[in-house]
Amino acid sequence: MPESTTAPHQIVLAVVLQVRSGRLASLLWQRALGPFAGAWALPGGRLGEGETLEASIRRHLAAKVDVQELAHVEQLGSWSEPARSPQWEIATAFLGLVPADVDPRLPEDTAWHAVDELPPLAFDHGEIVLAGRERLRGKLSYTNVGFALAPDAFSLSELRDLYAAALGHDVSATNLKRVLLRRSGLEPTGARREPGRSGGRPAKLYRFRSRRLEITDPFAALRPPPR
Repeated sequence: MPESTTAPHQIVLAVVLQVRSGRLASLLWQRALGPFAGAWALPGGRLGEGETLEASIRRHLAAKVDVQELAHVEQLGSWSEPARSPQWEIATAFLGLVPADVDPRLPEDTAWHAVDELPPLAFDHGEIVLAGRERLRGKLSYTNVGFALAPDAFSLSELRDLYAAALGHDVSATNLKRVLLRRSGLEPTGARREPGRSGGRPAKLYRFRSRRLEITDPFAALRPPPR
């Protein structure tokens, strides 16, 4: 049988995650055209001539869903099953993280959806979202990637809540502090959070020492606390 000379289309997709209202959410946009017209899907598009993969996904995110405040972007993987798309598209997916204190202005056809309560998605995009969530969960234990979910300054309880939302289980603030301080992942800002109406001691504020991805402890694991 002669080999096919038809090349597949190269597309890029983004799993953009943010902790919103205590839940890990993924950014989705509603397709206007077929296939899957009206279905929710990951933002992305065709790779432009002369573009790198990362430059392409940043362009599509800025143009289609007006998201430019990505604190961290990394390549997630490629999906090349011929049956995944009628147009025979090979998708390279990226994981992008948005800090919790950023609220991008979104077009009407774009919305955040909780990852644990996704609507039916076009193509294999549901599988890709879950792959992004698992990549994030794995890296939260042994790297400082939490910087990309957190604001510039935070209390340990606020950071614990962000990690718990992303990991899907409770996290011990003491264990989290131990893991991140072991290799100087966190540092105190010298400031304190003013107490709310209920009073109490002002909470110390911390920040990530680096806002670039670093391995903090290759053997750490942020497991659920014992019951």
